Amino acid sequence: MSNPDLSAILAGVERICVQAGEAINRIYADAEGIEIDRKADDSPLTQADLASHEVIKAGLAELAPEIPVLSEEGRAMGYEERRDWKRFFLVDPLDGTKEFIKRNGEFTVNVALVEDGVPILGVVHSSILGRTYSAIQGQGAWRQDSDGERRPIRAAGSGDEELVVVASRSHAGEELTAFLGHMPPHRLSSMGSSLKLCLVAEGAADIYPRIGPTMEWDTGAAHAVVLGAGGQVLNLEGQPLTYNKENLLNPYFIVVGERSVPWREAWAKVA
Repeated sequence: MSNPDLSAILAGVERICVQAGEAINRIYADAEGIEIDRKADDSPLTQADLASHEVIKAGLAELAPEIPVLSEEGRAMGYEERRDWKRFFLVDPLDGTKEFIKRNGEFTVNVALVEDGVPILGVVHSSILGRTYSAIQGQGAWRQDSDGERRPIRAAGSGDEELVVVASRSHAGEELTAFLGHMPPHRLSSMGSSLKLCLVAEGAADIYPRIGPTMEWDTGAAHAVVLGAGGQVLNLEGQPLTYNKENLLNPYFIVVGERSVPWREAWAKVA
């Protein structure tokens, strides 16, 4: 497999994510029309998840037909089928379905290009905010708002005297509460979906602890953005998250930028 033109792929993926966001917004605008089904794990599924998946599936097939796709809403793929993939697209058509259902706007479209287990390119698009985060390994990370201007971002830290900790709006728990109890003085900011990782990537937050379950497609695109911005996504042993594992469930993880945060010491008092 030849090396792809990452700049061309990024431009194409950004376009596809915006189109998927438009499909989601059409359903979101119909206040009476959101139908909710349940997956096997009892997580919610809406027609917006499926509409976004179809747009992304068709778009990626046209953009880079030689690169396989692993999507949350695609057909189940066993490890035997994907274990030898050197490069693949990792897709979450609608991250934050619970936020979509709550109608708070904090949901995203996510597409990553993963190579040798590392997300080397990612796009996170918020269709309600009109905001797109994107990154390419070794080239940087950017945020583009509805004014169309593309601005570089860095995980430089909030600059506040107190740490800014971003946490899940829908997935808090006792372990997270205990962890935060051992952290230095901090201000807590709640947010839904992969936007939490992006807040660290752009320096709006210092740390995002995820002490709860996620899947690889929940984090891949935003992980690429964090890496492009100079941050890290680490398991609780301090090792980077990897992708295309036999079990697609992520371990608990911490997202940090350039500011020193004593998270290891805090977690050691909980574990």
